[in-house]
Amino acid sequence: MPAHWAALHPVQPDSPSHSPIDAASLGIWALQFTSRVALLEEAVLAEVDASARLFGGMERLRQSMEDGAAEIGARIAWAPSGLAALALGRNGRSDGMGLPLARVLDTLPLSSLTQVAVHEATLARIGCRTLGDVRALPRGGLVRRFDTALLTALDQAYGLRPEAYNWLTLPESFSARLEFMSRVETAPGLLFGAHRLLVQMAAWLCARRLGASAFTLRWLHDAMRSRDAGSGGEITIRTAQPMQSVAHFARLLSEHLARTKLLAPVGDIELIATEVAPVVENSRSLLPETPSKGAGIALALERIQARLGAHCVRSAALCPDHRLEWMQRWEGAAVPRSARASASTQVPALPLPTWILKEPMRLCEREHVPIYQGRLQMLLGPDRVEGGWWHRPEGEDAQPLNVQRDYWLALSPHAGVLWVFQERLAGDQTAWFLHGHFG
Repeated sequence: MPAHWAALHPVQPDSPSHSPIDAASLGIWALQFTSRVALLEEAVLAEVDASARLFGGMERLRQSMEDGAAEIGARIAWAPSGLAALALGRNGRSDGMGLPLARVLDTLPLSSLTQVAVHEATLARIGCRTLGDVRALPRGGLVRRFDTALLTALDQAYGLRPEAYNWLTLPESFSARLEFMSRVETAPGLLFGAHRLLVQMAAWLCARRLGASAFTLRWLHDAMRSRDAGSGGEITIRTAQPMQSVAHFARLLSEHLARTKLLAPVGDIELIATEVAPVVENSRSLLPETPSKGAGIALALERIQARLGAHCVRSAALCPDHRLEWMQRWEGAAVPRSARASASTQVPALPLPTWILKEPMRLCEREHVPIYQGRLQMLLGPDRVEGGWWHRPEGEDAQPLNVQRDYWLALSPHAGVLWVFQERLAGDQTAWFLHGHFG
């Protein structure tokens, strides 16, 4: 299965008054999805396969990353290798997972990979216009005429050579800045840019498993300000408990900015997580984290029963019946062990199968020998089972569940050991049925 790499490229925000997000901040934001994040040239690369299960599958993870990237001002390109995702993102393409990687990359221009673009003039003189043209050249000639970085980059982009990066690590504290492309005159106008910084802070908190109980928004006045205005100002927002909610942070900040008056136009802002604490997360595990010795199963059943309902937890109980379908029934997990164990049944003469079919399957015969993926060889038997006339299903036309069977342990050349029986009821003296498999 191909790997999933994401290349995140900053884009110009909708508002012309705000600058694009920088690659370092974008990398910190991506760390909430995976620990394998690297800064490469103008973009951020993230390998997310190991994190897919944590987010409910690859599709949900991809959707979460794409939605979040659009919110902070970035676009994502997906590919089976990091350099391939980088090349696709540079050309405005977003998905390289559906087609063979060679078909996707061969059509891209030489400028898609930096190591190839360095030699673009020379390659163009020999007729190369795309990555596919370069890849078609003899490898020995490429090594002799160009540096080894070109061939290495091609191999890594096409998935022929492993990629090695210096993975990004989370800083111990959070601080992010945003420079406005034009001056902001009113305090509520700072919220649009501050919201992007709040998203980055929430990502940092999520990756560090922390919550912010206080954060500070600072602003610096534009250079063309009066002397009395000072260099800037700040406000500190406090929450009732540590949290990671961007919506809640933005709502509190909006209320404070509505009552704040700027002494001069603002050129850039900075957001700092001033007070953080570990977040107490609710465990979603159905099993106890530290079960007591000898009580692990009981604690697990109690937790599952409390979360899903008593009707969702059942245990198997033996029944005094020698028919295979009726040897056990499912009861509530709260039934005492002694009550379940008291309902014993006669020990059968043959081993019982691990799995039984919901309905016995009639087998074909050849020369009076049953066939299931080959001729069956009888190993043990017969073990005759009769009875069930006392069992009557609901309904006026229902027939009694009476059986009269001879069970055998049989060996199939391809299916292994089987549990089969020959029907002995009047009207069908030689019918063979498959009833179970041995695990």
